[in-house]
Amino acid sequence: MAASGGTKAILAALFANTGLAITKFIAFLLTGSSAMLAESVHSVADSSNQALLLYGGKRAKREETPRHPFGYSRARYYYAFLVAVVLFAVGGLYSLYESSHKFQHPEPITSWQWVPVTVLIVGIILESFSLRTAIVESNAVRGSQSWTNFVRRSRSPELPVILLEDIGALLGLVFALIGVSLTLITGNGIWDAVGTAAIGVLLVVISIVLGIETKSLLMGESATPEDVDKIEEALAEHGFEDVIGMRTMHLGPEDVLVVAKVAGEPDAKVSEMSARINAAEDAVREAVPTARLIYLEVDVRKKTSKKSRKKARK
Repeated sequence: MAASGGTKAILAALFANTGLAITKFIAFLLTGSSAMLAESVHSVADSSNQALLLYGGKRAKREETPRHPFGYSRARYYYAFLVAVVLFAVGGLYSLYESSHKFQHPEPITSWQWVPVTVLIVGIILESFSLRTAIVESNAVRGSQSWTNFVRRSRSPELPVILLEDIGALLGLVFALIGVSLTLITGNGIWDAVGTAAIGVLLVVISIVLGIETKSLLMGESATPEDVDKIEEALAEHGFEDVIGMRTMHLGPEDVLVVAKVAGEPDAKVSEMSARINAAEDAVREAVPTARLIYLEVDVRKKTSKKSRKKARK
């Protein structure tokens, strides 16, 4: 399951978007505003996405099986990727389709004119609270990273997804408010269509960013440079200063696979080397708690000639 901070941010966004989806759709039925319809679909897509993230967290908790010996932690990446697909197809493309229709047949808002403005202002307030929750929870884990690096480098997908969704929801509400307000002021429905198109473009851009980042996680990203340094330091503390080769991969946000070949003494006893390996693995797990699967292989570094080393450097 997502970490408690991520779950809190997901639930805050889910409750806000579910209520807003219902309210916006009622406002659309009363006014016929395409921007309100686009925002209704946007909130439905966001609510579905939050449900997907919660479901993905639950599926990731399953125990490993003979068919899936490394467990199901990567389910969180898969369902985060589905979020990008839903946001693109349901939110972005539908909004662009609706705006195209309204550009061809613009209609002014003639009834219940106060409803869309009121709903959008209330929506902006609620989404601001949801975004604030996501920012607070993200600040607890992002450390000194910039927001861009946090979204790009985070191995836990929930908080970056919620952050981008909340930012998109807030900007979408602002676009809708501008389009609806200009339509009411000028009596020209073309502004309603412009607001709807802006919402569609925004959602498509956000979905593409999410798709790129979650695709990278699905393919398997290494441990962070900070964690790699901690692993090497823990190995060095137990006599394995010479790491011949090491590979790391996130099987899930809290599951890191570490495979390393370390140099050992040719004349060391098997029992002694086994004890050192076990101690080194315990030290790595203490330094990096997410490093749950560790495979260390002791080898002897081959001596290379000066000519070979020069060729390798080239």
